[in-house]
Amino acid sequence: MTTISWNDQQPIFRQLKEKVIELIIDGEVTDGEAVPSVRQVAADYQINPLTVSKAYQELVDESILEKRRGLGMFVTELARENLLESEKKQFLEIEWPKIIIRINRLGLTLDGLMSQQNSKTEEK
Repeated sequence: MTTISWNDQQPIFRQLKEKVIELIIDGEVTDGEAVPSVRQVAADYQINPLTVSKAYQELVDESILEKRRGLGMFVTELARENLLESEKKQFLEIEWPKIIIRINRLGLTLDGLMSQQNSKTEEK
């Protein structure tokens, strides 16, 4: 896993859970692959092992990780695909409508934003 900067906005176990989800969606951890042990993550990030266990348990409850007795925790088959679908739904149903409202409130247009982004991309 990579470096994590914890913030005070939400509990650390939730931030860790989100980081694992990001790693799976980004393909850095793949379906069927083992994730680091609770002890390893706790030591690496200097956090309480119970915090890591809580994050992992939520991922197990959501069928993203599975426990294999004597072997550790593994990413479930189709975890990435299921997470992508869930994240897309969350974005389209909850986040995107708020973004559209904000765009309209500021008097911006999608076309204007896209052309501005494209010009910034071309500058790089």
